[in-house]
Amino acid sequence: MRRSMGGRESRRGKTGLLAQLRRPPGGGDARTMLLAQFLDRTGSGVWSASSVLYFTFVAGLDAGRLGLLLSAAGVMGIAGSPLAGRLAGRFPVRSLLIGCHLLRIVTLCLMLVCTGFEVLLPVVAATYVADRAAKTLEMLFATRVAGERCSTYRALSRSAANAGYALGAGISAIGLAVGTHGAYHALILCDALSFLAAAVLVWRTREPRGPEHAAARPDGAATAGTPSPWRDRGYLLFVLLDVPMNLDDSILNVGLPLWLVGHTAAPHALVPAFLVINTVLVVVLQIHVSARIEEPRRAAAAVALYGLTVLACCALLAIATGGSAWTASIAMLVVAVLITSAELMRSTTSWELAVSLAPQEARAAYLGVAGMSQGVQKSAGPLLLTGAVTAAGPVGWLALGAAVAGLSAVQRRVCLRRLASGPAATGVPATSPATPAT
Repeated sequence: MRRSMGGRESRRGKTGLLAQLRRPPGGGDARTMLLAQFLDRTGSGVWSASSVLYFTFVAGLDAGRLGLLLSAAGVMGIAGSPLAGRLAGRFPVRSLLIGCHLLRIVTLCLMLVCTGFEVLLPVVAATYVADRAAKTLEMLFATRVAGERCSTYRALSRSAANAGYALGAGISAIGLAVGTHGAYHALILCDALSFLAAAVLVWRTREPRGPEHAAARPDGAATAGTPSPWRDRGYLLFVLLDVPMNLDDSILNVGLPLWLVGHTAAPHALVPAFLVINTVLVVVLQIHVSARIEEPRRAAAAVALYGLTVLACCALLAIATGGSAWTASIAMLVVAVLITSAELMRSTTSWELAVSLAPQEARAAYLGVAGMSQGVQKSAGPLLLTGAVTAAGPVGWLALGAAVAGLSAVQRRVCLRRLASGPAATGVPATSPATPAT
C-alpha cells in the first residue's frame, strides 16, 4: 500500500514544489494564473495588514464605526460567491475575473478620496464582493484547466497565495513603519497595482472550457433542465456544515492572539510567530497533504480528522491558562502548528468535496454557493470567538472543539452518503474517483 501511494505521488508530482510550480497541471495558462494569484494575494496581504490602521488614522473612523464598517461589508461580500457562480455559467470566466480585478482597482482608488462612513461602506462592500467573486472564479478556472489534477493545482495555488500574503505583509510593514498619510496612500496604490498586474496576466490566458459551460450556454442562455444548487437540499446541507469546518481561520487569526494576551502568561511578542508558522507550513506542506487526500472519499474521511484536530487545539488552549510563561508559550506554539494542520486538511477537503458533490452541468453555480461557507465564517467566526468562546473561558474552548468534532462526523456521513448514491446525484463519473469532475 505504501509503495502504491508513493508511486502515485511520484507520477503526479515530480514531487518538488518548485518543479510543480514550473510545470503545473494545466500547462502555461495555469502557470500564468498562479502568478496572477501570487500578485493578487500580495496586494491582499498589504491590505489585510494596513486596512484597520488606514481607516483609523487616515479615514478618521472610531472603533465602533470601524467594526460596523468591516462587519457590514463582510456580510455583503458573501453575495460575491453565488453571484460569480451564476455569471460563470453564462459568461467567460476569464472576462469575469478581469472584471473583478478592475472593480477592486476602482474601489481602492475611491478609498483614497473617501473618508466618511456612509461613503466608505458601499465602496468597501463592493471590494469585498469582488474579492469573494474572484476567489470563486479562480476555483472554477482550476476545475476546468487542470482536469483530473485540479486538487494538485489547488494546492499549488494555496502555496503561491500564502507566499503572496507574506510578501504583502512585509511590504505593509515598511509603510506602517513610516506612518505618514502619504505612506498609507502608497500602500493602497500598491494594492491597486497588484490587481492591475493580475488582470493583465489573466488577459494573457485562454478561456478554459468546462462541461457546465457548454450545458449552460448552448445558445447564450441557461437550459431549463440545469439543476439549481438552491433546490439541492443535500448540497445545501454540505455547505451549511462546511461553515464550522472553516473555523480554523478565525481560531488562528482571532482566537489565538486574544487568548494569549488575555488568559496566558506567554509573552505578547509571540503573536507574530503564529502567522509565520502558518505561512511556512502551508507553503511547504500543502502540496503533500493534498496528494494524500485528493480523492472524494478520502476527503470525506479526512473531515472527521479535521474535527479531532480542532478538538485537540481547543483542549490545549483550555489548559494553557495555568502554566508558566514557558509552558504557555510552548502550548500556544503547538496549537499554532495543530490549527495549521487542520487548515491544510480543510483547504483540500472543502475544495475536493465542493467539486465532487456538484453536478458537472451546473458546477459553476454550485461552486458559487459552496464559496459562501468561507464568507459566512469570516463574518460570524470572529463574533463567535470574541462574544462566546473566549468570554466563557476554558469551558468555551472545550465546547467549541466538541461541537466542531461532532459536526465533522455528521459532515463525513453526509458526504459519504451522497458519494455512494452514484454519478446521478453527484455528477462524478463512477469510474474516475480521483476526478473532482479549485
